[in-house]
Amino acid sequence: MSTEPTKAKPGEMLFVGLFFAVSAYLLTQIGDQAKFSAKGKLFAQPAFWPGVGVIGMVGFTALHLLTHMKQRAKSGLGSEVVIWLRAFEFVGWFMIYVIAVPRIGYLPSTVLFTFLLALRMGYRSLAMLGWSAASGVAIVIIFKTLLGVKIPGGALYEHLPDGLRNFMIMGF
Repeated sequence: MSTEPTKAKPGEMLFVGLFFAVSAYLLTQIGDQAKFSAKGKLFAQPAFWPGVGVIGMVGFTALHLLTHMKQRAKSGLGSEVVIWLRAFEFVGWFMIYVIAVPRIGYLPSTVLFTFLLALRMGYRSLAMLGWSAASGVAIVIIFKTLLGVKIPGGALYEHLPDGLRNFMIMGF
């Protein structure tokens, strides 16, 4: 058995530090967000379980920080943080989709979005790109018909002929 301490992963201490800071901030805000009332049992109070959760987040994160303070982190923090930040690319994709739906419509933007994401993920075969577009159509059908989600028609639909415009606005 080795006596030298294990090395922490490069981003572990950064992640734990950020999580502790957010948890501590939430703990300072719990009194404004959830209240204890004079009536009722302790476990039925609106602030009890959120308080338990936030106190647990702060406490366990603090313990994690204390137990890992003596460990030396492996090198590579910068590259790990870059990997974390790369996930925000997909937030950008989603925001583009949200902006496109009211302009070009739910069906065209969903099919385009699934197709472009398949390209972004590296799929190049016609079969896979076709399946991605088909999944976009399936998503629209499921949400509009089976789930009954009401999504307004796109501004592009106003330029279609009357019969097609009504069909697209009502259906897709």
